[in-house]
Amino acid sequence: MEVGKPAIAVFDTKPYDRDYLTRASGADKLDIRFHEFRLKDETVFAADGAQAVCVFVNDVVNREVLERLANSGIRLVALRCAGFNNVDLDAAKELGVTVTRVPSYSPHAVAEHTIALILALNRKIHRAFNRVRELNFSLSGLVGFDLCGKTAGVLGTGKTGRIVAEILRGFRMRVLAFDPYPNREWAAQNGIEYVEMSTLARESDIITLHAPLTPQTDRIVNEDTLALTKSGVMLINVSRGRLVHTKALIKALKSGHVSGVALDVYEEEEGIFFEDLSGEVLQDDELARLLTFHNVLVTAHQAFLTREALSEIARITVENVRRFVSKEALLEGTVL
Repeated sequence: MEVGKPAIAVFDTKPYDRDYLTRASGADKLDIRFHEFRLKDETVFAADGAQAVCVFVNDVVNREVLERLANSGIRLVALRCAGFNNVDLDAAKELGVTVTRVPSYSPHAVAEHTIALILALNRKIHRAFNRVRELNFSLSGLVGFDLCGKTAGVLGTGKTGRIVAEILRGFRMRVLAFDPYPNREWAAQNGIEYVEMSTLARESDIITLHAPLTPQTDRIVNEDTLALTKSGVMLINVSRGRLVHTKALIKALKSGHVSGVALDVYEEEEGIFFEDLSGEVLQDDELARLLTFHNVLVTAHQAFLTREALSEIARITVENVRRFVSKEALLEGTVL
C-alpha cells in the first residue's frame, strides 16, 4: 500500500496485465493492487481501501458484489475489456457506481486472429504441426480448399467484423453480412452484401461471428440455424461463447454437417480459459467432447492478445481511473 496515492484493486490478473498496467502513462500516480483471483462475493473484501476496481471478462460484478463495493466507498468499476455482460448495470446505476470499459482496444488484433483460425482450420495446420513433430510427413487427410471464390458470412459488422470482411474480400471471397444496424455505405465501398440471417446461413461456406452478447444474439447459432447451413460449413467464433449453443454444435459435428469449427471463446469458459489445468481432469463434458474432434480448433480467448491491444487496454484503464479520482470527464465512449 502506497500512502497518498489513489488505490485501484485489479482482479483476475496475469503477468501481462501487471506488465502493461504498470507501464501505462500515469500508473506511477496510482497504488495498483494486483490480485490473481477473480472478483466475486467471496473475494470482494480484497477491494477494501481502494477507490476503484478493475475487472476482466470472468469477474462477477452482480448486485451483491456492487453493493459490497459501494458500501466500502468504491464508485468506479473499470472493465479492461469490451464486453460487459458480467456486470449488473442496473444495480450499478442505482448504487451510484460508474462502470467503464475499453470499447475498442484493437479490432485488428481480433480480426487477424480470426483470419489465422480460418486458415489454420481450413489447411489443417494444427494437425500437420502435430504430425510432423512425430516425424509423420504424410499429407493424407490434410486437404483444404481455396478461399478464393467461396462465400463467407460475417455476423456482426462492428469494427472487428468490418475488418474481417475486408480481409476476406482480399482473398477474393464473396462476403455476406448480417447486422441489425447495417453500414450500407461501407458495404457498398467494399463489395459486401447485407442479407438476412437465414440467407447468410444458407449461402456461406464459412460463417464467422463478431456480435455482442444480447438477448437477441444469445445462442443465435443453434440447432435451427445450423439446419439452414450448407453441408460442410465452417464456423468461427471469436466474439462471445454464448452466441453458440454447444450441444447443437456437437450434434452437427458428429453428423458431419459442420466440417470444422474454430473457437476462441466458449459459453462455459469461466474457470477454464486463462488457467493451467494440465494436471487436472477437465470437468466440462461438452468442452472435453469438442476437444476430441480433429476438425475443432480451440484457442483460449487469446484473440485480443497483442502488444498493441494490451497497451491500449492499459492506457484507457489507467487514464479513466486517474480522471475519476481527479473528478475529470472520463474518456469519451468508455462509460456504460
